[in-house]
Amino acid sequence: MKFGIDMGHNAPPDVGARGIKIEDQLTKAVGTKLIEKLKSRNHRVINCTPSRATSVLNSLSRRVNTANWHRVDVFVSIHFNAFNGKVYGAEIYGVSDTSKKIAKPVLDKIVKLGFFNRKVKHGSHLYVLRNTRMPAILIECCFCDSRRDMELFDAEAMATAIAEGLTGESFEKDLNSDPDDSAPKTVSIPEILKLQQALNKLKIVDKDGKALAENGVKNRATESATQNLQSILNLNADGIAGPATWGAINQILAQPIVRENHAGGIIVRYLQYRVGADIDGIYGPGTNRAIRKLQAQYGLVADGIIGPATWGKLLG
Repeated sequence: MKFGIDMGHNAPPDVGARGIKIEDQLTKAVGTKLIEKLKSRNHRVINCTPSRATSVLNSLSRRVNTANWHRVDVFVSIHFNAFNGKVYGAEIYGVSDTSKKIAKPVLDKIVKLGFFNRKVKHGSHLYVLRNTRMPAILIECCFCDSRRDMELFDAEAMATAIAEGLTGESFEKDLNSDPDDSAPKTVSIPEILKLQQALNKLKIVDKDGKALAENGVKNRATESATQNLQSILNLNADGIAGPATWGAINQILAQPIVRENHAGGIIVRYLQYRVGADIDGIYGPGTNRAIRKLQAQYGLVADGIIGPATWGKLLG
């Protein structure tokens, strides 16, 4: 397949948002890695990012013209949002039904990294989507002025998520393996210790039902506890704490407010595990009853809302 990749902005006077980090730098980091990944799987890639422009409109038209001239199969424009520092999450824009179908698996992969799902949206107001002649999507990876998003963000993981969503292929090896498969794989002691501490805080046990020793040693117990968490959260249960697993851990440790019918996915699956409800990722009546029961046992207001007090009991 031939992809047209557009690293949003990066062509003064067409410059991106500024927040905790700079959008131009973020789009370039993700776009460069995405191009490398797609090429590594023998996909043809056209870099549609102009090096210069006379105006914002000229910048946008250059991107569109490049994609149209090369007759790419799918056009992908990479961006980062900014608003007021409080809004967070990922969203993708498309115009045609085909574009929106392409967008959904990409967004699903990004959300698995721990980012809030702001949905696939209609983007007929966006120049690059309106004027390209092929299915096109514009990805707002996350908010560059959100501390929550910037703590989660990793360019390598984001590029991998987008590549997997676009192609349906697995790029997990790119994240977890050394270039030489025969070379020994090492993980720093601080990284293993951090994982062990996080799993213990989440009350995730190993295959023998035991808490982990926080010793920074990579062992079977830590691997099995990681697999346990991954299975609960419906992630790839390979026992490797890659970006998707850490994204999920960080999403839970952020302790967001959770209400019935207003949440779903990773956090709800974890809560269902902790309260003994059926694990389906949907906060329905059964989960609500189990959470209210837990709250009553701890002497909390039994309202089914997971707020600071309930999180405090769950995570200590």
